Amino acid sequence: MFEKNIGTHLSLDETSISNGELYTILTNKAKKGGKGSLIASVEGTTTKDIIAVFAKIPIKHREAVQEVTLDFSSSMEQSARVAFPNARITTDRFHVTQIITEALQEMRITLRWKAIEEENQIVKIARETKTSYRPTIYSNGETKKQLLARSRYFLFKPANKWTPRQHERAMILFSEFPELENGYKLSMQFRSFYEISKTKEEGRRRFNDWYKKAEEKNFDVFCAAAEYLKNHLETILNYFPEKNTNASAESFNAKLKGFRALLRGVRDTKFFLFRVSKIYA
Repeated sequence: MFEKNIGTHLSLDETSISNGELYTILTNKAKKGGKGSLIASVEGTTTKDIIAVFAKIPIKHREAVQEVTLDFSSSMEQSARVAFPNARITTDRFHVTQIITEALQEMRITLRWKAIEEENQIVKIARETKTSYRPTIYSNGETKKQLLARSRYFLFKPANKWTPRQHERAMILFSEFPELENGYKLSMQFRSFYEISKTKEEGRRRFNDWYKKAEEKNFDVFCAAAEYLKNHLETILNYFPEKNTNASAESFNAKLKGFRALLRGVRDTKFFLFRVSKIYA
């Protein structure tokens, strides 16, 4: 722990150092991933272990912290609330939107497995009746399975960023699977919650409007995602108006992974953390 590096805006995240063993990393946003950015590295992710380390920071420094950004980890959130009593806890924007995009991708994957199962049944019947089977080919030259498999990437993007080929694929996909089009629209509408809202009150109103639309569509995965986000709404809304994310923590994790790759793995965790502290603390 390096208490001298503490600031008013902190990032909290977890990272794997070696063999899948997780460490909780606390960093100072103001240092932008450079020297002095590392405040603490804690072995494990349990609330008790994290608080035990953070409690070593003098209380006057901990009370001066204004905001801590993190993901959906309940242990990290509880640790931040106890260790930094005056801090605003903000759930990272990109982890929030990831929940929605994963819901959309789950719909696509479910439809793809259904298409595979349908084809398996048709092929089986064709073999039994000794007839030939030719899958349906759409106007863009793709089968139903290929259409669903190759739609993964453009579903992450707004329509104005699609390529001409992706536009063609989307038209076929949405005409064949209208529920996927509705899911895509829900996903894009959720983005406007972040992009248009300026205040917590406006954000709450826009989220509630989106939540009602998700309920109306009644897609299982979107209903589950919407309910999950509603349970974390207060920390999600803390994104406004400063609009701070946990990107600095993700960037710091990327640096640690790059350092680990440069060393071709970690054989001595203590020595690895020592070297990290010399560079970043």
